[in-house]
Amino acid sequence: MLDTRLTNARFLTMDPDRPVARDLGIWRGRIVGLDEAVTSLPAREVVDLQGATVLPGFIDSHVHMAWTGLKAATADVAPCERAEDVLAVVARAAEGLPPDAWVDVAGYDQRALGRHLTAAELDAAAGGRKVFLMHDSGHACVVSSAVLALLPADVLPSEGFLAESAMTAARRLRLPYAQQEVADAVERAARTCLAEGVTAVAEAGIGGGLLGHTPVELGAYQLLRDQGRLPLRVQLMAAGDTLRPVAAHEADGMTRALGLGLRTGFGDDWLSVGALKVYTDGGMMARTAALTEPYEGTTLTGEFGDDPERIAETVLAGHLAGWQLAVHAIGDRAVDLALDALERAQRVRPRPGARHRIEHAGLVRPDQLPRFAALGVAAVVQPAFLHSFGDDYSAVMGPVRAPWMYRGRAFLDHGITLVSSSDRPVTDGAPLRAVQFMVERASASGLPVGPDEAVTVEEALRACTVAGAWACHWEDSAGSLTPGKRADLVVLGDDPRSVDVSRIAAVEVVATVVDGAVAAGALA
Repeated sequence: MLDTRLTNARFLTMDPDRPVARDLGIWRGRIVGLDEAVTSLPAREVVDLQGATVLPGFIDSHVHMAWTGLKAATADVAPCERAEDVLAVVARAAEGLPPDAWVDVAGYDQRALGRHLTAAELDAAAGGRKVFLMHDSGHACVVSSAVLALLPADVLPSEGFLAESAMTAARRLRLPYAQQEVADAVERAARTCLAEGVTAVAEAGIGGGLLGHTPVELGAYQLLRDQGRLPLRVQLMAAGDTLRPVAAHEADGMTRALGLGLRTGFGDDWLSVGALKVYTDGGMMARTAALTEPYEGTTLTGEFGDDPERIAETVLAGHLAGWQLAVHAIGDRAVDLALDALERAQRVRPRPGARHRIEHAGLVRPDQLPRFAALGVAAVVQPAFLHSFGDDYSAVMGPVRAPWMYRGRAFLDHGITLVSSSDRPVTDGAPLRAVQFMVERASASGLPVGPDEAVTVEEALRACTVAGAWACHWEDSAGSLTPGKRADLVVLGDDPRSVDVSRIAAVEVVATVVDGAVAAGALA
């Protein structure tokens, strides 16, 4: 007997062997059959979906769950467009706190203000307390004088703005968060994901200096699961700087590893270890993405997060230790570094099935595309970035380079796996928003951004289902509505393929199902 039979729906399975179905049977959290294979079987519950469209649950292959949840509970200056308004939020956040307290504030973006705030301004607003004003890119911050005074001597003097390694040094003064605090934040973020149809995520970097929250961060996710509060599937990327030298047998080929040789693949259907996250550069929003040519109207070319040879050595060490690698590279100069390092690693020890990934691939020149393809590297992009920031990014890249940003069609035409993700909370995390942008290639203001990079709705949906599963080594259990796979699915109020492209993001997420059970919304 089936546990549940869903009927009278348009199931878009994303499985080329059976692309569409009307009925779907679920038993013990798995899909057991479609249409004639289940229609006549008895079921404990039969749900008439009244013609709704059903897709595999969306997979967000690059998110920051703890950061998202903590940001939601933190004073936020995102709506502010004047320096005095930002400082007023800081003052309210500091009010009543002890003199030695940290004042955490989120949502900072200097572009709305026309300049960066200074430590002196934060000092006045917060009464001399330690202020950490997080940049929305995740690659920079502005801090008060009380924080600057605590930084190591090798951090260059600053008026308050800190980027990349300097920001990491400031963050380390604030850490660690308690595991329970991190767990609570992850649950808050997970509930938002579920409401948007996301059933599985890859947390893009835990335990490290740039975005980690505690050296024992993996334990926070285990705690959440032990408490029965992990509502979706999570794969954890370990930050590259968590690797440590090991005295392994020479036959193992390892020079550095995580404790006990832990690597990609450890865990189960609910919580597992994913790729090793390695940073090469910063971000476009903070103007720290590493470019071969300067940002328009400036002499800035961004920066690497560390010495390039040290970055390449970390990539090699992770590869030798058996990890899948997720290499953050936004600027085209950083993409060169990432491709060079991955090519070198594969040359030293070939691992054709490693499925290494380049995260963001924000600016990819035409000559870099064949190298992606030859290495079998996936491109994990964030389409909503150009919806939210497309006007600004297009201006700082200029007319020649703007069409190369967060590509779609070029990756597919070169046989490169195109994976859609959100990088939440940097911008809107809704998968349907990403689908809409991948098809229409226009910013929120309507500015076309590389229209030749547009893909079809079907291809965009594959990028956040089938391709996401492949990039996370989940293709045997997720990504399509195929018998034997997990019963993770999203019920939509309309078919994204049939509505006007401008309305895709507005399609209602009626319900999200994980393991055959409703995790958000409600079924009829």
